[in-house]
Amino acid sequence: MATDERSAASIWRQREIAVIYRRGRGIPLMVKLPYSPDNFTWLRAEKHRKPEWIKQFKCWEVPIAWFDDVILRALKRFGRIYVIQPFRALEKCAPACWNARAFQCECSCLGKNHGSFPAGNWWVISETFAMQWQGRELACRLIERRPAGSQKSENRDSPPTAVPPPVSCV
Repeated sequence: MATDERSAASIWRQREIAVIYRRGRGIPLMVKLPYSPDNFTWLRAEKHRKPEWIKQFKCWEVPIAWFDDVILRALKRFGRIYVIQPFRALEKCAPACWNARAFQCECSCLGKNHGSFPAGNWWVISETFAMQWQGRELACRLIERRPAGSQKSENRDSPPTAVPPPVSCV
């Protein structure tokens, strides 16, 4: 999976759809909302802490503990929200692939490492399985509220839908 930083940046810059950016463990969230004069009040809701306006990024900074709540409330208010968050890709391959002399490859490298020892810090589990953690990348996804009437009556409290695939960010 390759990250397209330009897509994450363009998602962040657009103004029509709310965006929440989870930067990592323990780091406050960054939230961009379509303009409304009551955004501060809406974002704070009944919470003790106050959102802080970050002028440089034209967004609000809020505690990471608000992540799920902000997403659910944004879905009610706006109908959809982009979520941008880091992830680490796991690549799986094996010495059997690296030592191969033929062209057939069935591991996740899709032949990239076939017949040669790949660079990186691989953890060899067995002759047929090895893995390495890739660097952090950004995953972007659009979450949308389900249209009224699309849920079964016994499932009224089911979660909103995540729209795959992510918007060309990963």
